[in-house]
Amino acid sequence: MTADTPRDSAAPLPPIFQPLLPEDPREVGGYRLFARLGAGGMGRVYLSYTPGGRPVALKVVRPEFAEDAEFRRRFAQEVTNAQRIHGLYTAQVIDSGLDADAPWLVTAYVPGPSLQQVIREHGALPVRTVLLLIGGIAEALQAIHSVEVVHRDLKPANVLIAGDGPRVIDFGIARAADATALTGTGFRIGSPAFMSPEQAQGKPVTPATDVFALGALAAYVAGGTPPFGEGPETAVLYRVVHEEPVLDGVPEGLRELLARCLAKLPEDRPQPAEIIEIARNHPAVGGQLRFADDWLPRQINTEITRRSDLPKTPPTPLPVAPAVPPAPPALPPTAPTLAPTAHQTAATAAYTAPAGPAAPPQPAPAGFGPPLGAFGPPQPTTEAPTGPVTGPTPTVQLHQQPSFDTPPPGPVVPESRPAGPEPRRKGVSWKALLTVALVMALGGTVGGVVLMNKLGDKGGSSNTASQGGSGAASAGDRSPSPKAATPSSQDQAGAVTPPSASAKAKASAGATGDASASPSRPPRYTMVYENRELSSPDSSHSFDLANGNVVPDSASPTWALSPSYDDFDWSSGTSDVYITREQSLAPEACSAAIDQHPAADLKYDDLPPGRIFCLRNRANGGVVVGKVVEQGNKSTGAVKVSFTYYRNDS
Repeated sequence: MTADTPRDSAAPLPPIFQPLLPEDPREVGGYRLFARLGAGGMGRVYLSYTPGGRPVALKVVRPEFAEDAEFRRRFAQEVTNAQRIHGLYTAQVIDSGLDADAPWLVTAYVPGPSLQQVIREHGALPVRTVLLLIGGIAEALQAIHSVEVVHRDLKPANVLIAGDGPRVIDFGIARAADATALTGTGFRIGSPAFMSPEQAQGKPVTPATDVFALGALAAYVAGGTPPFGEGPETAVLYRVVHEEPVLDGVPEGLRELLARCLAKLPEDRPQPAEIIEIARNHPAVGGQLRFADDWLPRQINTEITRRSDLPKTPPTPLPVAPAVPPAPPALPPTAPTLAPTAHQTAATAAYTAPAGPAAPPQPAPAGFGPPLGAFGPPQPTTEAPTGPVTGPTPTVQLHQQPSFDTPPPGPVVPESRPAGPEPRRKGVSWKALLTVALVMALGGTVGGVVLMNKLGDKGGSSNTASQGGSGAASAGDRSPSPKAATPSSQDQAGAVTPPSASAKAKASAGATGDASASPSRPPRYTMVYENRELSSPDSSHSFDLANGNVVPDSASPTWALSPSYDDFDWSSGTSDVYITREQSLAPEACSAAIDQHPAADLKYDDLPPGRIFCLRNRANGGVVVGKVVEQGNKSTGAVKVSFTYYRNDS
C-alpha cells in the first residue's frame, strides 16, 4: 500500500498514514512513532511528535548504510551541515542520532504530497504554479549553498508541496550515500533523469549541479515528461551527457530559462538569485512571487488537507503470532484408524513431553504480541530500533519426530545430507523379467540365465551410483551401449571408478533429474559484444556488464563489476568468478571452471595486464570474459579491461 491508497473509513488511522508493521520500532531516540510516512533509498520515514506536540518526520537509515563506516562518517558531517540551514523553503533538521545502531534524523513534518506524486496523479502544472515553484526552490538552494552544501539529489520526490510553498528535503544526504560500497540490486541513490552531466560522469559537483537539477525538475513539472526522456538508466544518462533536452511540452514562456539551467557546462548556468529575478518578472505572476491560497490547483489543496489530519494517539500494534508451540499435525482424513503400537505410544509420549521445566500456562492476549516503546517501558536511546519481541523458538521440532501413519522408519538419515534423486530399488524391473521369459522360451534356459546376470550387474551398478552420489554409473545408464555398465567399471569391493571429465559434466547436468532421464542440453551461448575495451576513471564508476559500458555507481546496473582501491567488487550475490593463466577462455570452459575452482576475490595484484578472468551471472547464466589491458590503480581505482559478453540461450 502506498501513501495515497485509500483505506476503509473504519480504520484507526487517516488514509495517508500507514500503520506500523510488526518489524517497525515503536520508539526511536525517545520519539514515539505513530505511523509510517513512506520509504525510500535512504531508509524508512515515520510520523512522530516533539515533547511540545509539534509533528515531525523521523527517518531511520537502512541497515545496509548503517553497516558502512564511511557512510556513518559522512552522514554525521552532512547532518551537522544540514542543521545550519535555516531557509523558509527547506525542511528544518531538528534532531539526529548519529551514533545509534541505525542512524536517524528528525525534520519538521510538511503536510503535503511530494512533487513527484502531484505530477504522477494530476499531470503538468499551470505556468504560474511552475514559476512560484522555481522561485521557492531557487531560494531553498540559496540557503543550502550558503553553508557550502550541495544537494546532489534534487528531484521531484525530494520536494514537498505545502500550502505556503515548496519544501526541499534530504539536502546533502546523497553525498554520504555516494561514499558507500554497497552494490545491492534494486538500490540507487540519485535519479538519472535529474542528474547533471558532470555528476553522471563522476566529476566534482558544485552549486551549479543543483541548478541543472532544478531545470530538469521544472521542465518535468511544466511539460509532464523529463527533458531527457525515459527508459533504461544508461540510455537516459547518455542523453544527459551528450544530447540536448527536449522541451517541446514546456510552455513557450519558460523554455529560455530552463534551457539555460540545462546547459552542459556548469559555468553557463544561471545563479539561483538570477533565476528568482527572472521568475518574478514573468508576466504570469504579475511582478511578485506570492504563495496565496490559490497558488495551487484545487485538487492538490485537497491532498494537503488530507495530510493535515494527523493521528493524535499511538496506533494499535498489528497482531503478532503468539509464541506457543504449534499443535501436533492431525492425521490425514483418509488414513485408516489403527490401534497404536507400543513403539508409537512411546513416541507420542516423547513428543508431548516438554524439553525442559514446564512453565505455568499464560493466556495469550487477543492477537497481540508483547508491547514495546510507546506501549511499554521505553527503549534506551542507545539501542537499535527493534520490532516486537517474539517468543523463543519452540523446543519441539516436528521434523525430527516419527510419522504415525507408517511403521517406524529404518536407519535415520542425517539432516545435513543434501537432497538428491530418490535411490533406485534393487532388482530387475518387470520389463526385464518379461524379456528374460521371452529369451528362455526362444533360446533356452542358458541364454536366460546369462541375460539375468547381465541385467543384475547393470542394476547394481546403477544403484551403487545413485547411493554413492558420484553420478558416473547414472551417466553410463543413459548410454545406448550396454558396455558402459559392465562389471569392469567396478573394483572387487563394488566401488565405482573415478568418472571422466565428460562423465562429471553429464552427472552435474542431471544431478536433479531421474537416473533414467535423458541428459539436459548443454548451454548454448550467443556473443552479444566482443573485445570491448572499457576504462573506469576511478572507484566511483562501475562496468555495466550487460550493456558493455561504464556508468557511475549511482546508476546501480543490475550486473556490475565495480573497481575499488585494491580489487574488483564483483557482487558476490549475483556472480561467480574464475581467473585463468591461459591465453583465451571460452564461455563453456569458464562455466565448467567456476563449478570446480571458483575464485574468492579479484585483487589487482593477481590481475596484471594480459590476465584473463570471467564472471557468470547466477540469475541467467550469462558469461563475461575479461582481459586486463591496464592494471588497476590502487590510489584511484582506475582500470582498463577488454570484455566479451556471451548470452546463455539454453
